[in-house]
Amino acid sequence: MNILNIISSPRKGASASIQLANGIIEKLQAAHPGSNVVEHDLATNPFPHLEEAKLQSFFTPAESRTPEQSAAAKHSDDAIQEIKDADVIVIGAPLYNFGIPSTLKAWVDHIARAGITFKYVDGAPQGLVTGKKVYVAMASGGIYSEGPSASYDFVAPYLKAVLGFLGMTDVTVVRAEGLAIPGVQDTAVQKGLDSVTITA
Repeated sequence: MNILNIISSPRKGASASIQLANGIIEKLQAAHPGSNVVEHDLATNPFPHLEEAKLQSFFTPAESRTPEQSAAAKHSDDAIQEIKDADVIVIGAPLYNFGIPSTLKAWVDHIARAGITFKYVDGAPQGLVTGKKVYVAMASGGIYSEGPSASYDFVAPYLKAVLGFLGMTDVTVVRAEGLAIPGVQDTAVQKGLDSVTITA
């Protein structure tokens, strides 16, 4: 099994999303010994935000690109290849100001490519990245899975929607929540990890 680990938190060892993602990967490796893990840390190796040259390169066939356009498209091409090579994708997603970190949004912008990862058939979108299992390791200071703050969660709904649009419909959101709440924070990561069942 090939596992792609997408890290978006800059907090290193103090990050609950990283701890949760690592725990999920350990469970995957226990169920599938010998699995290979590819790690992409967006906090230390971020994708550039989209600008004119990149967008032009995306819409230019590879064989027709100038050297400059090929260089501009490389981040996106590499990110898409990483996804295609993966059987399982684990995405660390802390909730920042009700949404995902900008580094993670930039990664999404690079993998969402018309004609490459999605297309339209008779006016309806069709995802082209299929057969993947995705785990979203989500961390939040408050409780967003239910209750009065649930409507402020734009992490899980967004990622499930955009990944599903690309064909990755088997998405499990694993939450370490209440990390800023006394009496809840100490067990939040383990509680999230305990909710994960890996089938061989």
